[in-house]
Amino acid sequence: MGTTAGTPGHVEMLRPWLAGARPKTLPAALVPVAVGTALAVPHASAWRAGCALVVSLALQVGVNYANDYSDGIRGADADRVGPTRLVASKAASPQAVKRAALLSFVIAGVAGLPLAAVAGWWLVGVGAAAMVAAWAYTGGPRPYGYGGLGELFVFVFFGLVAVLGTVFVQAESISAQDLVASVPVGLVAVALLVVNNLRDIDGDRAVGKRTLAVRMGDRNSRLLYATCVIAPLALAALLALWRPWAVIAAAAGVAALGPLRLVIGGAKGRELLPALAQTGYYQLLFGALFTLGLWIGA
Repeated sequence: MGTTAGTPGHVEMLRPWLAGARPKTLPAALVPVAVGTALAVPHASAWRAGCALVVSLALQVGVNYANDYSDGIRGADADRVGPTRLVASKAASPQAVKRAALLSFVIAGVAGLPLAAVAGWWLVGVGAAAMVAAWAYTGGPRPYGYGGLGELFVFVFFGLVAVLGTVFVQAESISAQDLVASVPVGLVAVALLVVNNLRDIDGDRAVGKRTLAVRMGDRNSRLLYATCVIAPLALAALLALWRPWAVIAAAAGVAALGPLRLVIGGAKGRELLPALAQTGYYQLLFGALFTLGLWIGA
């Protein structure tokens, strides 16, 4: 039977939830797993990489819903420049969004258990720390995202931990080159958050959110963004000392020109929305080329 007039179909009902999951942020979860798997060659395992990917994606979706819930109940999204949030727009109740976040964390935990069983139960602690970090970004009595520490935690968990964790659950060891390779992945993820917070700097300042952009100011935030975008290209070239083909990731620099022009050129507010989308594309292209280069050079 079709839906009756005036009654939204299932697709329409799901649309706000899909938007709330913020699919444009998912490259931040995909790239570290792809890079970590390439680094794990010749020990790469399809099922272990698959479980790691589910963990990473579920954590990313979970932190997006958790941020939506926490910012929404605090009223921090009342004057938002970016995409509409579920709680702030009243598209979903705060409790429903909170349950969606917790369900995402449960999925991440379930997917991570087989990896812990084969690679070491101490990984459960790492997963738990990642979930706490995801929730505490804007949740709890002292959210660290409101204190300017968001970029640091993104670098650690979506760079170092995600890449090295993916390597370890497959190769069951970590090398110096693995550590070096995790740094550019973390920096590109940070670039995405920096441009996001730069876009929202005025609104965040007005509601008392002391993000790193608010603390550093407009000019320094733009310089930080440029560093996080350009440095990974140099680090990819450095990885060529171990895996010569890693240098092809430098070709992703072409995709960085557009967002760099906007950010360094002084774009503000809604003018930065294209820069955010282009940074996500740069992250995906860099990750794909970096993964390919590491894989070929293994």
